[in-house]
Amino acid sequence: MTTTEADQVTPETVEAAGAVEPAGHDHVVHGYHKQKDEHLKRLRRIEGQIRGLQRMVDEDVYCIDILTQVSASTKALQSFALQLLEEHLRHCVADAATKGGEGIDAKVEEATKAIARMMRT
Repeated sequence: MTTTEADQVTPETVEAAGAVEPAGHDHVVHGYHKQKDEHLKRLRRIEGQIRGLQRMVDEDVYCIDILTQVSASTKALQSFALQLLEEHLRHCVADAATKGGEGIDAKVEEATKAIARMMRT
């Protein structure tokens, strides 16, 4: 997977994505908050898959077997991303829609860009 300059994570892109807490707020509750422990467990499992890939390469495992595990790891990350997206739509976008105003347009645009990034991978 290659990245372009537009895909690079910088403080500016993080802030533009709304991940930085607004001024005057001590803590922002994100849509994934209720499932945080489950998400961390999934990410640890994916991390283990990646370590397994490193071990397979180190042990000179047959390339097709490694590719099979790469595919499984990629699918696990994509599944995780879809879950986060769903939670974002249910929490952040729905909240913006309830509040009304211009915030909904920004949240829909943000979600649309996230979907576009996911489709490129």
